[in-house]
Amino acid sequence: MKVLVTGANGFIGKNLLVHLYEKNIEVISFTRQMSSQELGSSLKDVSFVFHLAGSNRPSDEAEFKIHNFELTQKLCNLIRDSGRVIPVLHTSSIQAEMSNAYGVSKLAAENALISLAEDSNSPVYLYRLSNVFGKWSRPNYNSAVATFSYNIANNKVIEIKDPDSLIKLVYIDDVIKDFLRILEEQPKGVVRPKVLPEHTITVGSLADHIRSFKDGRELLCIGTIGIGLTRALYATYLSFLSPAQFSYPLPSYSDERGSFVEVLKTKDSGQLSFITAPSGITRGGHYHHSKSEKFVVVKGSAKFSFKHIVTEEVYEILSESKKTEVIEIVPGWSHEITNVGNSEMIVMIWANEIFDRQRPDTVTYKD
Repeated sequence: MKVLVTGANGFIGKNLLVHLYEKNIEVISFTRQMSSQELGSSLKDVSFVFHLAGSNRPSDEAEFKIHNFELTQKLCNLIRDSGRVIPVLHTSSIQAEMSNAYGVSKLAAENALISLAEDSNSPVYLYRLSNVFGKWSRPNYNSAVATFSYNIANNKVIEIKDPDSLIKLVYIDDVIKDFLRILEEQPKGVVRPKVLPEHTITVGSLADHIRSFKDGRELLCIGTIGIGLTRALYATYLSFLSPAQFSYPLPSYSDERGSFVEVLKTKDSGQLSFITAPSGITRGGHYHHSKSEKFVVVKGSAKFSFKHIVTEEVYEILSESKKTEVIEIVPGWSHEITNVGNSEMIVMIWANEIFDRQRPDTVTYKD
């Protein structure tokens, strides 16, 4: 299959092209730097058009008509002249319902495509998109998410006129997923698909979410970023980090026994850390009432010694990095770890709660 993508250099276009390449679909790209004559030649042999080209923040409002309506009309005329049935997917806007210059130009583009469908039987898919956000979006252009993410990541001020104002958002991956669904199914006629999920959030809450990503990195504490809107916002925020920001230091607490390094804390799922110890060194020698932990030896060899604090039952486990096993630390059992290898030992630790120095739930065991 060969498809044409207009606006290929734009935010949505860049993301779409990557997904099309992943599916081994041949792509012909049309960009603003190309002429209308090149648009005609680009249509040759394509079996589907993603018409993403347009303008939403020009310096001159006259460009709305040129880039949104006239280009669309040109595309429609070229498809008619080809005598072929070529489906067209178009990114319109929710502002097509409004009377501003941008909305008027988008509505005119929709009507041109509807006429094409009536004249040539070419299916037309009209997406009235709300604010699209995601990686490779442009600050001060595509959405407030891009602007807030860029400014916060770069320690710049963000301006909010009305924090209670509601904004509707759709994530770029959800947009592309639905585009690919349409490409595969290609329903007939004029279709107005809707990208789901569509998220509604206040501007103030949006800013707070994005600030929390920056603050969380500095505090080593992260929220629930694996699902829903927060997952998408977090991915977008990360995309605005420069390569120089890809790494950041971790606090390390060291003494003659080795080091304890905190890696990541969560609000409801504990924390991740690791310890090191030279050969022959023993660490631990304490128990917990409620706290639980999971240990993994990632370098060297370790002997885990356990003793029940009431029954005095004892148990030992020898664990090595090549075993890739978890050692469960159970409440009510004293435990210590000894490096029984000849080199440095490194043990990764997950605890089900963040370490609280005021209430550590860590009691030294006395025989």
